[in-house]
Amino acid sequence: MSQTWNQHVVKKENKALVLETIKEKAPISRASIAQVTGLNKGTVSSLVSELMDEKLINESGTGESSGGRRPVMLLLNERAGYTISVDLGVKSILGVLTDLRGNIIYEKRIRFQNDNVDEVLHLLYTLISELKSNAPASEYGIVGIGVGVPGVVTTEGEILLAPNLGWKRVPLRKMLSEHYQVPIIVENEANAGAYGEKVYGAGQFSTELVYASVSVGIGVGLILDGKLYKGLRGFSGELGHMTIEKDGVDCRCGNKGCWELYASEKALIEQAEKNGYHAASVDHIVEAANNGESKAIKLLEQLGDYLGVGITNIIHIFNPEQVVVGNTLQLAEKYIMPAIEKRIEKNAIGFNKNDVQLNVAKLKKHSTVMGMAAFNIEQFFKASGNDVLVRN
Repeated sequence: MSQTWNQHVVKKENKALVLETIKEKAPISRASIAQVTGLNKGTVSSLVSELMDEKLINESGTGESSGGRRPVMLLLNERAGYTISVDLGVKSILGVLTDLRGNIIYEKRIRFQNDNVDEVLHLLYTLISELKSNAPASEYGIVGIGVGVPGVVTTEGEILLAPNLGWKRVPLRKMLSEHYQVPIIVENEANAGAYGEKVYGAGQFSTELVYASVSVGIGVGLILDGKLYKGLRGFSGELGHMTIEKDGVDCRCGNKGCWELYASEKALIEQAEKNGYHAASVDHIVEAANNGESKAIKLLEQLGDYLGVGITNIIHIFNPEQVVVGNTLQLAEKYIMPAIEKRIEKNAIGFNKNDVQLNVAKLKKHSTVMGMAAFNIEQFFKASGNDVLVRN
């Protein structure tokens, strides 16, 4: 019994390894897979046959011969299934449909004003249904749904607290599972953003990466030793609520002087309105700065300075090789990034520009949804090691 079980586990792991190798190195031959993975050719051939039967890979032409017959090349069948990934923001919901390679097939944004849980969930279900209806016919259909949320999310997918939405203890994964019979992932949006930049964006070559999601609030995602760091119950990265002013203003989280009260989109707009910019928005302020308005430039540079204060603290704690700034405030890159760098250079102990890369998010508005897509796809590929995959 134990031996049979062990053999099953080994086969499952080997099958996932072969699929991952094809995904990463395609087009690739069976012989090359054996060479890369260290598996013998017979094992590779058997596992490749199973993956082809499951429609997860395809044969595509022949490669260069090294002396014998020209090898048949293998490719991932990226249209075998699709994922639905959502960035549930404070005033809007962005959803994308992706294939198994992470290519965006369809996307939609819905804006809202009322952040009542039931009303927002109704919009979320509507969006998911629209994305689902736009998925082409495929072997496995929708293989997973992922939602990134601006708040504290447990490993069980419960939103403990989302201060900027006013939500507490919302069992989102459980609620979604009652509507959709596919794997559901609920994750903090900054964690997802960090993972999206690691897999598809600016952080592909970094193993120690900090992603600062700067929007209405601030969230931080951490990639440590090449892996997403979540902490004991998934609460890591709530650094927008670290205190930078001990006697500062009250925060909706219950703390005082939180970083996001001084360095977020909300903070920028509050300061802009105090300086005479009525009905201000990030776009409006950036446009004014681009037109040479000194007040707007000063506001953005001040925001960048406060961002630099928090990022300096993060550099001291984690010593990352890369810091990526994402979400809505990257629109002000021209003004905030020099201010961030100036503050870091002034305050960071032993700081050297060559030690830490400072970038804006390569994926721009898609960092979080692409992180959720990566989670969905990885979960589906792990399931590919099972004897039978669920097909829709």
